[in-house]
Amino acid sequence: MRNKFLLLALTAVSAAMVSGCANTQQKLGRGLNNMFEVVRWGEARRSIEQAALFESPDRSYTTGFVTGISRTLARTGIGVYEVVTCPFPSYDPVLTDYYSAEPVYPDNYTPNLLEDSTFATDTNLGFSGGDVHPLVPGSRFRIFDTH
Repeated sequence: MRNKFLLLALTAVSAAMVSGCANTQQKLGRGLNNMFEVVRWGEARRSIEQAALFESPDRSYTTGFVTGISRTLARTGIGVYEVVTCPFPSYDPVLTDYYSAEPVYPDNYTPNLLEDSTFATDTNLGFSGGDVHPLVPGSRFRIFDTH
């Protein structure tokens, strides 16, 4: 009897955590995105760029880099916090006074979709674009690239 009550309590607690999953999914996705800032280095690149533009080019690779590392580690910490606390309310982004909820990129870079058959709707017709040789680093030549 005791094992049945424990199983019932565990099921009730897990059902309560899973319910309302739209907000949980958004918080988990935002947390994963922020957690992988260490891999993406968007904050560091933006800080280096902004230091070069608004302070001086000499300080961009020193002060900008240190500021970028600090912001990258803070954003990664925010991501870890959001991943750990994703089942629990509040689902709003944290520290939005200092960090944006969306990923940050330098002003001279605009991210785009990958040229892949996953996102191409006309691959069955044979008109799909993409990199000519995507395995070669720096290969920027694209066929049928209209965006």
